[in-house]
Amino acid sequence: MNYTFQPLTQEQAERIAFEWRYEGDYAFYNMDADEEDLVLFLDADERGDTTFAVLETNEMIGFVTLQFESPGTVTIGLGMRPDLTGNGNGYRFLTSILNWIDATYGTHTIRLAVATFNKRAIRLYESLGFLPQDTFMQETNGGVYPFLSMTREHSKTPNN
Repeated sequence: MNYTFQPLTQEQAERIAFEWRYEGDYAFYNMDADEEDLVLFLDADERGDTTFAVLETNEMIGFVTLQFESPGTVTIGLGMRPDLTGNGNGYRFLTSILNWIDATYGTHTIRLAVATFNKRAIRLYESLGFLPQDTFMQETNGGVYPFLSMTREHSKTPNN
């Protein structure tokens, strides 16, 4: 089954912000963990046309945000509904996002950043061709935390 992508609605943004609750160390990713991020995420003008709901049979299972650095390079941010994480769903979820970005935008380079404690996500990203670039400190959630930037180069081939 394929996922579909649509611009994130205000209702969907509020559901993610106030109802999606991650457990344990992953509570780091709860939208209200950082008030500034929360305000930006809930602002429709800030989201613009670069944040998309990821749907499976009309049910929201995640989201992806695109930030284009150039026509061939995009930085992504993503989140999967908490009840779907840690159960082997990430590979299909991220593969669908990467395929959609390629089909929609023809982007050759995809970048992302992940908190260094999130070994589960780092393994997933590496399995899909993302390579570690560098570690940097990011102010978020009332502190400063180490993040890893990762990049995936995609060379277009016929029928790809």
